Amino acid sequence: MLPILRLFAEGAPNVAACLPALQKQFNISDEEAAQLIPSGRNTTILQSRAHWARTYLSKAGLLVSPRRNLHVITELGRQVLASNPERIDNETLSQFPGFTEWIEQSRQAEHSGRSAERPVRAKVSVDITPIDERQTPLDAMEAASALLDAALRDELISLLYQLSPQRFERVILDLLLAMGYGGGDLANGLMTKATGDGGIDGIIHEDALGLDAVYVQAKRYAADNKVSRPDVQRFIGSLTGEGATKGVFVTTSDFSKEAHEYLHRVQHRVVLINGQRLAQLMIQHGVGVRVRQTYKVQSVDEDYFGDALG
Repeated sequence: MLPILRLFAEGAPNVAACLPALQKQFNISDEEAAQLIPSGRNTTILQSRAHWARTYLSKAGLLVSPRRNLHVITELGRQVLASNPERIDNETLSQFPGFTEWIEQSRQAEHSGRSAERPVRAKVSVDITPIDERQTPLDAMEAASALLDAALRDELISLLYQLSPQRFERVILDLLLAMGYGGGDLANGLMTKATGDGGIDGIIHEDALGLDAVYVQAKRYAADNKVSRPDVQRFIGSLTGEGATKGVFVTTSDFSKEAHEYLHRVQHRVVLINGQRLAQLMIQHGVGVRVRQTYKVQSVDEDYFGDALG
């Protein structure tokens, strides 16, 4: 991580630009630099390690990404370099709130039920540590999977910011269809601009005849711009104007405490989905993501050997 941070301080624009200097610094031969990661993807071990180093540094606030594939050292990153550290590792980064918060988020794998009225959430705590004497191989796989999901969620949110409003709304409808709303039929998901305060961005018909529907509002807000109570009130007003009772309000940022509390005072059944949850649902239901590699964990089939062991 320290060499990567130094290279960005010297003006490297992205990870690819750092690779030649890293190869030279660590005396990596061309043959070694060409070695692919075990999964067989067209990614070298050197590229993978460098990208993860950049990810960790970014989460600690030492690097910032103004746009995709451009990374710039922050003032905090320069302060770290000015302290002349011998190395930068996870222990070093743990002093920065941004890094510890990101790790904590990756420890919480949330799953929601389909109910538009009361989502069911279960949290699974995962210990994010390098494999050591405290971890079995399965423990290490769980930790690695959670960390990969955390990084993927952040990348998805970053990509959502780059979409047009219309394309973002289409993503939300695609997700709801993938979750089973509208029977999973694309014809039951409509892009619309209905009248009413706040507007409606889309409608999911829950049955073939369109007798029941879920109305959708989608807002691409920056991370520091939370959806407020007035935003939710306008959405409720739009539902009332359409004679609707069910709604889903989705944002790339988050909702204020007052916005959440307001829902307890209305009869409408409305679900609020923030950026992290949106990204997690996209991963869970395969929207905008694909499986690159599958690892099978097998065990002995005791039924097969039952007679012999008896």
